Amino acid sequence: MVMIFAPAHQCRLVGVSDRSLCRSLSSMRVSALLLATMIRGTTSLSSSLRRAALPRAKALFASKMPPAVSTDTLMYSGGDGETLKCRAAVAMGVNDLKILDIEVAPPKAGEVRLKVVANALCHTDIYTLEGSDPEGLFPAILGHEAGAVVESVGPGVESVKPGDHVIPCYTPQCRRPECIFCASPKTNLCPTIRGTQGKGVMPDGTSRFRLASDGAPIHHFMGTSTFAEYTVVAEISCAKVDPRADLELACLLGCGVSTGWGAVWKTCDVERGATVAVFGLGAVGLAVIQAAQERGAKRIFAVDVNPDKFEAAKAFGATDCVNPKDHEVPIQQVLVGETQWGVDYTFDCTGNTEVMRAALESAHRGWGVSCVIGVAAAGHEISTPPLPLVTGR
Repeated sequence: MVMIFAPAHQCRLVGVSDRSLCRSLSSMRVSALLLATMIRGTTSLSSSLRRAALPRAKALFASKMPPAVSTDTLMYSGGDGETLKCRAAVAMGVNDLKILDIEVAPPKAGEVRLKVVANALCHTDIYTLEGSDPEGLFPAILGHEAGAVVESVGPGVESVKPGDHVIPCYTPQCRRPECIFCASPKTNLCPTIRGTQGKGVMPDGTSRFRLASDGAPIHHFMGTSTFAEYTVVAEISCAKVDPRADLELACLLGCGVSTGWGAVWKTCDVERGATVAVFGLGAVGLAVIQAAQERGAKRIFAVDVNPDKFEAAKAFGATDCVNPKDHEVPIQQVLVGETQWGVDYTFDCTGNTEVMRAALESAHRGWGVSCVIGVAAAGHEISTPPLPLVTGR
Protein backbone atom coordinates (compact mmCIF):
# COMPACT_ATOMS: atom_id res chain seq x y z
CA MET A 1 0.00 0.00 0.00
CA VAL A 2 1.56 3.27 -1.07
CA MET A 3 0.68 6.91 -1.34
CA ILE A 4 1.16 8.49 -4.73
CA PHE A 5 2.00 12.18 -4.64
CA ALA A 6 0.74 13.47 -7.96
CA PRO A 7 0.74 16.80 -9.77
CA ALA A 8 -1.71 19.52 -8.76
CA HIS A 9 -1.58 18.24 -5.18
CA GLN A 10 -3.66 15.14 -5.92
CA CYS A 11 -3.07 11.94 -4.00
CA ARG A 12 -4.41 8.45 -4.27
CA LEU A 13 -4.05 5.30 -2.25
CA VAL A 14 -3.33 2.23 -4.34
CA GLY A 15 -3.02 -1.45 -3.58
CA VAL A 16 -5.66 -1.52 -0.85
CA SER A 17 -6.89 -5.06 -0.48
CA ASP A 18 -8.11 -5.03 3.12
CA ARG A 19 -11.57 -3.52 3.56
CA SER A 20 -11.30 -3.53 7.37
CA LEU A 21 -8.03 -1.58 7.24
CA CYS A 22 -9.57 1.00 4.94
CA ARG A 23 -12.62 1.32 7.19
CA SER A 24 -10.53 1.56 10.36
CA LEU A 25 -8.29 4.33 9.06
CA SER A 26 -11.28 6.15 7.60
CA SER A 27 -13.22 6.06 10.86
CA MET A 28 -10.30 7.63 12.73
CA ARG A 29 -10.08 10.37 10.10
CA VAL A 30 -6.33 9.82 9.83
CA SER A 31 -6.01 12.16 6.85
CA ALA A 32 -7.80 13.23 3.75
CA LEU A 33 -4.69 12.16 1.87
CA LEU A 34 -5.07 8.58 3.04
CA LEU A 35 -8.29 7.90 1.18
CA ALA A 36 -8.53 10.73 -1.34
CA THR A 37 -9.17 9.42 -4.85
CA MET A 38 -8.98 5.70 -4.01
CA ILE A 39 -9.85 4.95 -7.58
CA ARG A 40 -8.05 4.48 -10.91
CA GLY A 41 -4.77 2.68 -11.43
CA THR A 42 -4.92 -0.18 -8.96
CA THR A 43 -4.90 -3.87 -9.68
CA SER A 44 -5.72 -5.29 -6.25
CA LEU A 45 -8.47 -2.89 -5.19
CA SER A 46 -11.85 -4.26 -6.18
CA SER A 47 -14.22 -2.04 -8.17
CA SER A 48 -16.90 -2.42 -5.49
CA LEU A 49 -14.52 -1.18 -2.81
CA ARG A 50 -13.50 1.75 -5.00
CA ARG A 51 -17.15 2.70 -5.50
CA ALA A 52 -17.86 2.35 -1.79
CA ALA A 53 -14.80 4.39 -0.82
CA LEU A 54 -15.22 7.22 -3.31
CA PRO A 55 -17.95 9.22 -1.49
CA ARG A 56 -16.03 8.94 1.75
CA ALA A 57 -12.79 9.90 0.02
CA LYS A 58 -14.36 12.98 -1.52
CA ALA A 59 -15.82 14.01 1.82
CA LEU A 60 -12.47 13.58 3.53
CA PHE A 61 -10.64 15.55 0.88
CA ALA A 62 -13.14 18.41 1.13
CA SER A 63 -13.26 18.51 4.91
CA LYS A 64 -9.58 19.48 5.39
CA MET A 65 -9.30 17.85 8.81
CA PRO A 66 -8.98 19.48 11.26
CA PRO A 67 -10.92 22.55 10.00
CA ALA A 68 -8.21 24.96 11.15
CA VAL A 69 -4.63 24.43 12.15
CA SER A 70 -4.41 26.69 15.16
CA THR A 71 -2.85 26.27 18.56
CA ASP A 72 -6.17 26.77 20.34
CA THR A 73 -7.93 23.92 18.56
CA LEU A 74 -4.96 21.59 18.93
CA MET A 75 -4.36 22.00 22.66
CA TYR A 76 -6.18 20.02 25.32
CA SER A 77 -7.40 22.03 28.28
CA GLY A 78 -5.33 19.87 30.60
CA GLY A 79 -2.12 21.52 29.48
CA ASP A 80 1.46 20.43 30.14
CA GLY A 81 2.31 17.50 32.35
CA GLU A 82 -1.01 15.66 32.17
CA THR A 83 -1.92 12.39 30.52
CA LEU A 84 -4.20 12.79 27.49
CA LYS A 85 -6.88 10.44 26.26
CA CYS A 86 -7.37 10.13 22.52
CA ARG A 87 -7.91 7.61 19.75
CA ALA A 88 -5.36 5.63 17.81
CA ALA A 89 -5.17 2.92 15.16
CA VAL A 90 -3.55 0.19 17.26
CA ALA A 91 -2.04 -2.86 15.58
CA MET A 92 -2.93 -5.57 18.09
CA GLY A 93 -1.36 -8.32 16.00
CA VAL A 94 -0.72 -9.38 12.43
CA ASN A 95 -3.41 -7.80 10.22
CA ASP A 96 -5.36 -6.87 13.35
CA LEU A 97 -5.86 -3.09 13.34
CA LYS A 98 -8.33 -1.52 15.74
CA ILE A 99 -9.39 2.03 16.54
CA LEU A 100 -9.05 2.22 20.32
CA ASP A 101 -8.99 4.77 23.09
CA ILE A 102 -5.50 5.23 24.47
CA GLU A 103 -3.69 7.28 27.07
CA VAL A 104 -0.69 9.36 26.05
CA ALA A 105 1.68 10.26 28.88
CA PRO A 106 3.31 13.71 29.05
CA PRO A 107 6.75 14.11 27.50
CA LYS A 108 9.77 13.43 29.67
CA ALA A 109 13.15 15.17 29.45
CA GLY A 110 14.21 15.63 25.83
CA GLU A 111 10.79 14.62 24.49
CA VAL A 112 7.95 16.34 22.66
CA ARG A 113 4.23 15.56 22.58
CA LEU A 114 2.58 16.21 19.23
CA LYS A 115 -0.94 16.67 17.95
CA VAL A 116 -1.03 14.74 14.68
CA VAL A 117 -2.79 16.70 11.94
CA ALA A 118 -2.23 14.60 8.81
CA ASN A 119 -0.82 11.20 7.87
CA ALA A 120 0.28 9.54 4.68
CA LEU A 121 0.40 5.76 4.52
CA CYS A 122 3.74 4.16 3.64
CA HIS A 123 4.19 0.57 2.58
CA THR A 124 6.50 0.09 5.57
CA ASP A 125 3.48 0.45 7.85
CA ILE A 126 1.70 -2.34 5.98
CA TYR A 127 4.93 -4.36 5.86
CA THR A 128 4.90 -4.37 9.67
CA LEU A 129 1.15 -4.88 10.02
CA GLU A 130 1.23 -7.96 7.78
CA GLY A 131 4.02 -9.53 9.86
CA SER A 132 6.90 -9.15 7.39
CA ASP A 133 9.02 -6.86 9.59
CA PRO A 134 11.61 -8.82 11.63
CA GLU A 135 11.49 -6.04 14.25
CA GLY A 136 7.69 -5.85 14.26
CA LEU A 137 6.17 -5.69 17.74
CA PHE A 138 2.56 -5.85 18.89
CA PRO A 139 0.53 -4.14 20.13
CA ALA A 140 1.91 -1.04 18.45
CA ILE A 141 0.83 2.29 17.02
CA LEU A 142 2.15 2.43 13.47
CA GLY A 143 2.67 5.48 11.25
CA HIS A 144 5.77 7.51 10.43
CA GLU A 145 4.82 9.92 7.64
CA ALA A 146 2.96 12.82 9.23
CA GLY A 147 2.53 16.51 9.82
CA ALA A 148 1.97 17.62 13.41
CA VAL A 149 1.83 20.53 15.84
CA VAL A 150 3.78 20.61 19.10
CA GLU A 151 1.35 20.29 22.04
CA SER A 152 3.87 20.31 24.90
CA VAL A 153 7.56 19.73 25.54
CA GLY A 154 9.53 18.01 28.26
CA PRO A 155 12.33 19.46 30.38
CA GLY A 156 15.39 20.60 28.47
CA VAL A 157 13.71 20.88 25.07
CA GLU A 158 14.87 24.04 23.31
CA SER A 159 14.56 23.46 19.56
CA VAL A 160 10.74 23.49 19.43
CA LYS A 161 7.91 24.99 21.48
CA PRO A 162 4.12 24.49 21.71
CA GLY A 163 2.44 25.59 18.52
CA ASP A 164 5.37 24.84 16.22
CA HIS A 165 4.61 22.81 13.10
CA VAL A 166 6.87 19.80 12.66
CA ILE A 167 7.50 16.69 10.58
CA PRO A 168 8.38 13.69 12.81
CA CYS A 169 11.56 11.99 11.59
CA TYR A 170 12.26 8.29 12.06
CA THR A 171 16.00 8.59 11.34
CA PRO A 172 16.96 11.70 13.32
CA GLN A 173 20.43 13.07 13.86
CA CYS A 174 21.63 13.92 17.38
CA ARG A 175 24.22 16.41 16.04
CA ARG A 176 26.50 15.82 18.98
CA PRO A 177 30.17 16.61 18.27
CA GLU A 178 31.23 13.14 19.39
CA CYS A 179 28.84 11.35 16.99
CA ILE A 180 30.94 10.17 14.04
CA PHE A 181 27.82 9.60 11.94
CA CYS A 182 26.47 13.13 12.37
CA ALA A 183 29.95 14.54 11.81
CA SER A 184 30.28 12.71 8.49
CA PRO A 185 28.82 14.10 5.23
CA LYS A 186 28.51 10.51 3.98
CA THR A 187 25.41 9.51 5.96
CA ASN A 188 22.55 10.56 8.21
CA LEU A 189 22.22 7.14 9.88
CA CYS A 190 22.76 8.36 13.44
CA PRO A 191 22.41 5.44 15.91
CA THR A 192 21.73 7.54 19.03
CA ILE A 193 18.12 6.40 19.52
CA ARG A 194 18.07 3.54 17.02
CA GLY A 195 18.54 0.84 19.66
CA THR A 196 15.51 1.74 21.76
CA GLN A 197 13.51 2.71 18.69
CA GLY A 198 13.84 -0.84 17.38
CA LYS A 199 12.54 -2.15 20.71
CA GLY A 200 9.38 -0.06 20.51
CA VAL A 201 10.17 2.27 23.39
CA MET A 202 11.40 5.80 24.04
CA PRO A 203 15.13 6.45 24.70
CA ASP A 204 14.64 5.84 28.44
CA GLY A 205 13.32 2.34 27.70
CA THR A 206 9.64 2.98 28.49
CA SER A 207 6.47 3.63 26.49
CA ARG A 208 4.25 6.73 26.56
CA PHE A 209 1.21 4.82 25.32
CA ARG A 210 -1.29 2.70 27.21
CA LEU A 211 -4.65 1.20 26.39
CA ALA A 212 -7.35 3.22 28.13
CA SER A 213 -9.34 0.04 28.80
CA ASP A 214 -6.83 -1.83 30.96
CA GLY A 215 -3.64 0.24 31.13
CA ALA A 216 -1.61 -2.23 29.07
CA PRO A 217 1.46 -0.63 27.44
CA ILE A 218 1.58 -0.14 23.67
CA HIS A 219 4.80 -0.22 21.66
CA HIS A 220 6.09 2.78 19.75
CA PHE A 221 6.88 2.37 16.05
CA MET A 222 9.90 3.85 14.28
CA GLY A 223 10.12 6.46 17.00
CA THR A 224 7.07 8.27 15.62
CA SER A 225 3.76 6.32 16.01
CA THR A 226 1.71 8.87 14.10
CA PHE A 227 -1.46 6.79 13.63
CA ALA A 228 -2.75 8.40 16.80
CA GLU A 229 -4.32 11.75 17.51
CA TYR A 230 -1.41 12.46 19.86
CA THR A 231 2.07 10.98 20.00
CA VAL A 232 5.36 11.48 21.85
CA VAL A 233 8.71 11.63 20.08
CA ALA A 234 12.31 12.50 20.93
CA GLU A 235 13.21 16.15 20.48
CA ILE A 236 15.74 15.26 17.79
CA SER A 237 12.92 13.59 15.84
CA CYS A 238 11.19 16.93 15.23
CA ALA A 239 11.95 18.80 12.01
CA LYS A 240 10.35 22.22 12.28
CA VAL A 241 8.58 23.49 9.15
CA ASP A 242 7.09 26.80 8.07
CA PRO A 243 3.64 27.18 9.70
CA ARG A 244 2.26 28.34 6.35
CA ALA A 245 2.92 24.90 4.86
CA ASP A 246 -0.15 22.70 4.43
CA LEU A 247 0.52 19.75 6.73
CA GLU A 248 -1.70 17.51 4.60
CA LEU A 249 0.92 17.86 1.88
CA ALA A 250 4.02 18.41 3.99
CA CYS A 251 3.43 15.07 5.75
CA LEU A 252 4.78 13.34 2.63
CA LEU A 253 8.18 14.83 3.44
CA GLY A 254 8.33 12.50 6.45
CA CYS A 255 9.32 9.55 4.28
CA GLY A 256 8.37 9.08 0.62
CA VAL A 257 9.35 12.37 -0.97
CA SER A 258 12.47 12.99 1.11
CA THR A 259 13.62 9.39 0.63
CA GLY A 260 13.37 9.58 -3.14
CA TRP A 261 14.92 13.01 -3.43
CA GLY A 262 17.68 12.13 -0.96
CA ALA A 263 18.61 9.02 -2.94
CA VAL A 264 19.16 11.15 -6.05
CA TRP A 265 20.63 14.31 -4.57
CA LYS A 266 22.60 12.93 -1.63
CA THR A 267 23.25 9.19 -1.89
CA CYS A 268 24.03 9.02 -5.62
CA ASP A 269 24.55 12.71 -6.41
CA VAL A 270 23.19 12.23 -9.92
CA GLU A 271 24.84 14.58 -12.42
CA ARG A 272 23.39 16.45 -15.38
CA GLY A 273 23.18 14.33 -18.52
CA ALA A 274 23.08 11.00 -16.70
CA THR A 275 20.70 8.15 -17.44
CA VAL A 276 18.43 6.85 -14.67
CA ALA A 277 16.13 3.84 -14.22
CA VAL A 278 13.52 3.73 -11.47
CA PHE A 279 11.97 0.40 -10.49
CA GLY A 280 8.61 0.84 -8.75
CA LEU A 281 6.40 3.89 -9.21
CA GLY A 282 4.98 4.51 -5.77
CA ALA A 283 5.60 7.68 -3.79
CA VAL A 284 9.33 7.01 -3.48
CA GLY A 285 9.75 6.09 -7.14
CA LEU A 286 7.95 9.21 -8.33
CA ALA A 287 10.09 11.32 -6.03
CA VAL A 288 13.22 9.73 -7.53
CA ILE A 289 11.97 10.58 -11.01
CA GLN A 290 11.18 14.16 -10.04
CA ALA A 291 14.57 14.65 -8.40
CA ALA A 292 16.40 13.11 -11.38
CA GLN A 293 14.63 15.49 -13.73
CA GLU A 294 15.60 18.44 -11.52
CA ARG A 295 19.20 17.23 -11.63
CA GLY A 296 19.10 17.27 -15.43
CA ALA A 297 19.09 13.54 -16.20
CA LYS A 298 18.79 13.16 -19.97
CA ARG A 299 16.88 9.88 -19.92
CA ILE A 300 14.71 8.50 -17.11
CA PHE A 301 13.27 5.00 -17.39
CA ALA A 302 10.17 4.32 -15.27
CA VAL A 303 9.76 0.58 -14.70
CA ASP A 304 6.60 -0.98 -13.28
CA VAL A 305 4.27 -3.90 -13.96
CA ASN A 306 1.24 -1.60 -13.57
CA PRO A 307 0.91 0.56 -16.70
CA ASP A 308 -1.73 2.73 -15.02
CA LYS A 309 1.12 4.41 -13.15
CA PHE A 310 2.92 5.55 -16.30
CA GLU A 311 0.88 8.71 -16.75
CA ALA A 312 1.96 10.00 -13.34
CA ALA A 313 5.55 8.94 -14.01
CA LYS A 314 5.63 10.96 -17.22
CA ALA A 315 4.14 13.97 -15.43
CA PHE A 316 7.01 13.80 -12.95
CA GLY A 317 9.64 13.63 -15.67
CA ALA A 318 10.01 10.06 -16.95
CA THR A 319 11.12 9.89 -20.59
CA ASP A 320 10.54 6.15 -21.08
CA CYS A 321 8.00 3.85 -19.41
CA VAL A 322 8.71 0.13 -19.45
CA ASN A 323 6.51 -2.75 -18.35
CA PRO A 324 8.58 -5.93 -17.82
CA LYS A 325 5.52 -8.00 -18.72
CA ASP A 326 5.65 -6.65 -22.26
CA HIS A 327 9.01 -8.29 -22.94
CA GLU A 328 10.11 -11.89 -23.33
CA VAL A 329 13.59 -11.23 -21.92
CA PRO A 330 14.50 -9.99 -18.42
CA ILE A 331 14.08 -6.26 -17.88
CA GLN A 332 17.81 -5.79 -17.32
CA GLN A 333 18.46 -7.03 -20.85
CA VAL A 334 15.86 -4.61 -22.16
CA LEU A 335 17.46 -1.62 -20.43
CA VAL A 336 20.99 -2.59 -21.43
CA GLY A 337 19.78 -2.94 -25.01
CA GLU A 338 18.17 0.50 -24.89
CA THR A 339 21.36 2.14 -23.62
CA GLN A 340 24.05 -0.14 -25.13
CA TRP A 341 26.04 -0.52 -21.89
CA GLY A 342 23.42 0.01 -19.19
CA VAL A 343 22.01 2.85 -17.09
CA ASP A 344 24.23 5.20 -15.10
CA TYR A 345 22.02 5.10 -11.97
CA THR A 346 19.33 2.57 -11.06
CA PHE A 347 17.00 2.81 -8.08
CA ASP A 348 15.01 -0.03 -6.55
CA CYS A 349 11.87 1.33 -4.89
CA THR A 350 10.06 -2.00 -4.46
CA GLY A 351 11.67 -4.02 -1.68
CA ASN A 352 11.58 -7.06 -3.98
CA THR A 353 14.96 -8.82 -4.04
CA GLU A 354 14.48 -10.05 -7.61
CA VAL A 355 13.89 -6.46 -8.70
CA MET A 356 17.00 -5.39 -6.74
CA ARG A 357 19.01 -7.87 -8.80
CA ALA A 358 17.49 -6.57 -12.02
CA ALA A 359 18.34 -3.00 -11.01
CA LEU A 360 21.97 -3.94 -10.29
CA GLU A 361 22.37 -5.84 -13.54
CA SER A 362 20.86 -2.90 -15.46
CA ALA A 363 23.59 -0.56 -14.23
CA HIS A 364 26.25 0.70 -16.64
CA ARG A 365 29.37 -1.37 -17.17
CA GLY A 366 32.40 0.26 -15.54
CA TRP A 367 30.67 2.89 -13.41
CA GLY A 368 27.00 2.09 -12.95
CA VAL A 369 25.55 2.68 -9.47
CA SER A 370 22.50 0.84 -8.13
CA CYS A 371 20.74 2.33 -5.11
CA VAL A 372 18.55 0.02 -3.01
CA ILE A 373 15.76 1.99 -1.34
CA GLY A 374 13.02 -0.60 -0.85
CA VAL A 375 13.00 -2.69 2.34
CA ALA A 376 12.89 -6.44 1.75
CA ALA A 377 10.88 -8.82 3.90
CA ALA A 378 12.58 -10.80 6.66
CA GLY A 379 14.78 -13.64 5.42
CA HIS A 380 15.03 -12.48 1.82
CA GLU A 381 18.47 -12.16 0.21
CA ILE A 382 19.83 -10.65 -3.00
CA SER A 383 21.43 -13.17 -5.37
CA THR A 384 23.51 -12.14 -8.39
CA PRO A 385 26.60 -13.45 -10.20
CA PRO A 386 29.87 -11.72 -9.22
CA LEU A 387 30.48 -10.53 -12.80
CA PRO A 388 28.34 -7.34 -12.59
CA LEU A 389 30.35 -6.29 -9.54
CA VAL A 390 33.69 -7.30 -10.99
CA THR A 391 32.98 -5.22 -14.10
CA GLY A 392 32.59 -2.01 -12.17
CA ARG A 393 28.98 -1.78 -11.00
